Amino acid sequence: MKISELPYNNNSEEIFSLISDEPWSIFLDSGFPSIDTGRYDVIAARPSITLETYNEKTFITTENNRTVSNEDPFELVRQNLGKKEENLNGLPFAGGALGYFAYDLCRRVEKISGNSKQKINMPDMAIGIYDWSLIIDHHTKKTWLASFNRFHSTALIWDELYGLFSRSSDLKEKNYKVKSKIKSNLSKKEYEKAFNSIKKYIRDGDCYQVNFAQHFSAEFEGDTWALYRKLRKYNPAPFSSYMNIPAGSILSSSPERFLQLRGKQVETKPIKGTKHRSVFAYEDKELASILLNSEKDRAENLMIVDLLRNDISKSCESGTVNVPKLFALETFSTVHHLVSTISGHLDQDKDGIDLIKGCFPGGSITGAPKLRSMEIIDELEPDRRSIYCGSIAYIGFDGNIDSNICIRTLIYCDSKIHFYVGGGIVWDSTIDSEYKECFDKASAMFKVLEKKSI
Repeated sequence: MKISELPYNNNSEEIFSLISDEPWSIFLDSGFPSIDTGRYDVIAARPSITLETYNEKTFITTENNRTVSNEDPFELVRQNLGKKEENLNGLPFAGGALGYFAYDLCRRVEKISGNSKQKINMPDMAIGIYDWSLIIDHHTKKTWLASFNRFHSTALIWDELYGLFSRSSDLKEKNYKVKSKIKSNLSKKEYEKAFNSIKKYIRDGDCYQVNFAQHFSAEFEGDTWALYRKLRKYNPAPFSSYMNIPAGSILSSSPERFLQLRGKQVETKPIKGTKHRSVFAYEDKELASILLNSEKDRAENLMIVDLLRNDISKSCESGTVNVPKLFALETFSTVHHLVSTISGHLDQDKDGIDLIKGCFPGGSITGAPKLRSMEIIDELEPDRRSIYCGSIAYIGFDGNIDSNICIRTLIYCDSKIHFYVGGGIVWDSTIDSEYKECFDKASAMFKVLEKKSI
């Protein structure tokens, strides 16, 4: 393993701006300094291998070759990661698989057929095998260029990378423009019809909870990195990310961790329960207290905790799955959330790919029971979700994993900007409160795009 220390720069935006235009460049953003707990930012580009899945086919591209496979995409990631290596330096990611698993990849995990149509021409999976990364540690104020040296080409560009990331960037302002009104794929009346259908499914015993979403879009032109910089200003979040691939860009300001694996220790932190914030301190405190004591939100959260305990138990040793935190309050720029923590110990016969596949997609954004909720989502949501509610993740050559749930996420593709917002509908839900919650969650996106919805 090769590591070179570089001068520390507390502004990761400046560093990533040096490569933001490169295809397959990616920035894992801890939200520092707006997020106090933000520690590691990870920057990578120029992957040695890329894997792009569209429906049943995965296109695998190396420096000299391009092949097509119908194999399980998760298995293809495992194959291209190769043999696990020990990481003695404690860095979070020094190379491995990095990219996203879209929600629509669920069709390769479960047999789901419904009415939803694909409206965004992005891959169902876009993963690069990266042989190097730049890690910025905002706690120790150190920066490293690190690599497991899997590919000979990395040694050839090492000095170039060191010189590139030692430079400063002047962060020149680039422009973007939202060229149309932001439109939802559902009118209030259509949303209400779907809401009532879900309530009927709950009454009939099909499910207990369904996470139902609507899709917003607008015409867009300009620089998506400039848009992301504005998004992280208005909605800083600990599991944010910007990713630029040939098909488009992903701009995620996610507050939610999907799965983390450190050694054999597994953790997931589902969010279920949301309350908007107030500019008045006394009222904001009262809103947080209302959320903490809401029987409805606690019941929703507990349903998802039970679901995720079951999901991670597929890959964990028997008796090791527990819930160290239940109904914890976490506060972000526009909303309060209820967050629980579930942990476990990975079984000796399982690896990180087994863990991700066994839990995918995240239960906090499907409902309970999981499979039936996913079937109802596919029946009632007109548009497929694309990256929304999927996961941006890394799986290191050392086996370590961290990943988010792609909520509060903008998707740029084919001259349009897209985002989705949704919420968990249970028997106690009311149409007005659920519809309002969607717009509470979307407020940062509307603010950044500087347009009103219709």
